[in-house]
Amino acid sequence: MCLIVFAWRPDHAQPLIVAANRDEFYARPSLPLAQWPEAPQVYAGRDLEAGGTWLGVGANGRFAALTNIRDPHQPPARTSRGELVAKFLNGESTIDDYLSDVVSRSVEYAGFNLLIGNAHELWHYNARACEAVMLQPGVYGLSNAGLDTPWPKLLKARAALEALLGDPQPEALLGLLSDAQTASFADLPDTGVGLATETLLSSVFIASPTYGTRASTALIVQADGARHMVERSFGPYGGHLGEVEIRI
Repeated sequence: MCLIVFAWRPDHAQPLIVAANRDEFYARPSLPLAQWPEAPQVYAGRDLEAGGTWLGVGANGRFAALTNIRDPHQPPARTSRGELVAKFLNGESTIDDYLSDVVSRSVEYAGFNLLIGNAHELWHYNARACEAVMLQPGVYGLSNAGLDTPWPKLLKARAALEALLGDPQPEALLGLLSDAQTASFADLPDTGVGLATETLLSSVFIASPTYGTRASTALIVQADGARHMVERSFGPYGGHLGEVEIRI
C-alpha cells in the first residue's frame, strides 16, 4: 500500500473514512478483497507470495493498513511486512500489547508505516521514528515516508478527501484514487530512486508495464459498526480487472 488518506472522526456518524491505493509489481500474485476462509472475521485482500495483506478489517471494529517506507538502501527484510496487518486483524491482542510486540520486532521488517485501530482508537507507528502515536480526530495522509509528509500526491489526495466529507460515497472515494497526473519536476521528493522513477511514483494512481496501482479501496465505517468496502483491481498499464463490494 503506497497511499492512504483517511478521516478519523470518532464522535461522528461515520467515524472512519478511508481511500487507499496499493502499489506493487503486477507479477506479485495476490487475491482481491474477500472474507478469509480460515479467519472469517477478516475481510481483506491477500498477498499470495507471503500470505499477508495491506489493508483490511476484522472483528470488534478492527482496522489495519500498511505502507512501505521508500529507501533503496535499506537491507533486505527477514519477514514480510504484510503479516503486521494480518496478525492484528486475526488476533485478539489489545492495541497496546500489539504495538509493544511490533516495536520489539520492527527490525525484522523493511521500513513501514502501520495504522491499527478499533471503534475507539486509531494509532500510527512509523518504523523509522520507532514511535507509536494515538491519532486525534482529523484528516490525514500516509504515503511512503512519515505521516502527512507533504508529497504532492498526498497533498492532492488529502484535499480531495476533505472536499468529500460532507457526503462520502465509495464511487467518489475511488474517483480521487484514480488521478494519474504526475507531479512537476520541481515538486518531486528525492528518495534516492532517480528522476524517472520519482516521476512515475508521484501520481496518486500509478500505471506502467510492470509496476503500478494494483488495488484501490474505499472504506466507510458507520457509528454502529457497519462497514462498507469497495475495491477495484488493476493490471499492467492500469487495466481494470474487477470490483468487489462488501457490506458487513
